Amino acid sequence: MRRYLALSVVACLTYSLVAPLLSIAMTDIPSTTAVFLSNSVMLVTVGAVIAVRRLPVRPYLTHRYSPHILAMGCLLAVGLLSYYRALALGPVSVVVPIFGLFIVISSFVGILAFEEAVTPRKVAAIAASVLAIVLMAI
Repeated sequence: MRRYLALSVVACLTYSLVAPLLSIAMTDIPSTTAVFLSNSVMLVTVGAVIAVRRLPVRPYLTHRYSPHILAMGCLLAVGLLSYYRALALGPVSVVVPIFGLFIVISSFVGILAFEEAVTPRKVAAIAASVLAIVLMAI
């Protein structure tokens, strides 16, 4: 199996537990606090990985693509704050499928902005994703 496929499966399996755990935790913990605490864990963990792997950070602070990373960070912050709040207010079975539309939107962005190939299989997969999300959310 190609490494990116294995990592994708790990990401899927681990991220699949995020919404249910958040939903339970946010019965007593405010959503904004939950964002802060969970991302603090992520910051420490990623910092440790960077330290162990001896990855440079400083050269990338002024890299030509750093503004892209900063913009993504802002979008991620808004997205996470919104997602956590939605999970605090609504059922996981409705919030997660709507949130999952990011897969469809990201696919369109990849096709439009990066000129990725449009194949009948990709069109069918995107359509099936939309149908699944709509059926889950209603």
